[in-house]
Amino acid sequence: MDAMAVERSVTRLSHEILEKNGSPEKIVLIGIHKRGVPLAARIQAKIHEISGAELQQGSLDITFHRDDYRERLVIPQVKGSDVPFSLDEKVAVLVDDVLYTGRTIRAALDVLNSFGRASKVQLAVLVDRGHRELPVRADFVGKNIPTHEDEHVHVELRETDEDDRVFLIRIQD
Repeated sequence: MDAMAVERSVTRLSHEILEKNGSPEKIVLIGIHKRGVPLAARIQAKIHEISGAELQQGSLDITFHRDDYRERLVIPQVKGSDVPFSLDEKVAVLVDDVLYTGRTIRAALDVLNSFGRASKVQLAVLVDRGHRELPVRADFVGKNIPTHEDEHVHVELRETDEDDRVFLIRIQD
């Protein structure tokens, strides 16, 4: 995906979130660090452009809620979670860049529960690459990219990486 394809996907995700939920005043966007946060901000801006609604936005750091964080070889960069509003009677839309095994989303749900009980939780992802290990399904998908186990979907966003693009990397043995 090039920058234009990423932008089209953000626009489509924004329209679908509005269409599925009706009243935008009940919707809150929660980005998952790292690239889910700028995606949530883009969706927030696009929904404002489309409907005039000002959606609240927060962020989740799932670092220590992952079931594999001790096994990772890198030192975790803790960003901290920021949900400065009540989730009560809200539709919380979790936003992430890539949906793969479902483990990130499981961890995000654990963190989200510490901020209250939303009336509904939905998931919006830029890319769904398949290969689920947990029973997780996105409600809103920018693009489905079927992959092999030896491939990695790499997302770059201008807020974190200087450019917008998505590409596959074949992992060498």
